[in-house]
Amino acid sequence: QVQLVESGGGLVQAGGSLRLSCAVSGMIDAMAWYRRAPGKQRVPVATITSSGVTNYAQFVKGRFTISRDEAKNTGYLQMDNLRPEDTAVYYCAAFYRAVDYWGQGTQVTVSS
Repeated sequence: QVQLVESGGGLVQAGGSLRLSCAVSGMIDAMAWYRRAPGKQRVPVATITSSGVTNYAQFVKGRFTISRDEAKNTGYLQMDNLRPEDTAVYYCAAFYRAVDYWGQGTQVTVSS
């Protein structure tokens, strides 16, 4: 059974940075970060395959970086130049054999 635990959210001023972590137990292939802004649907932010290929939503390209450390079984989302519109609950997701697993979410709030 795969379990994911996120950490690293918080309150930051616009222009600041945060790094989210996702500790993984169990075997997985790809990982991803999603977010749900207030009153909106959950949307994908960034993905990374088991071979390290990354993909980003247009609204975070050049500001966010997804990575993973296999030795630590941990995924990361480095978020720079944060904007108020980045305020959302961020979720870590992992995929293995057509099954998706989700963390509990971590709140990121960006003040103007």
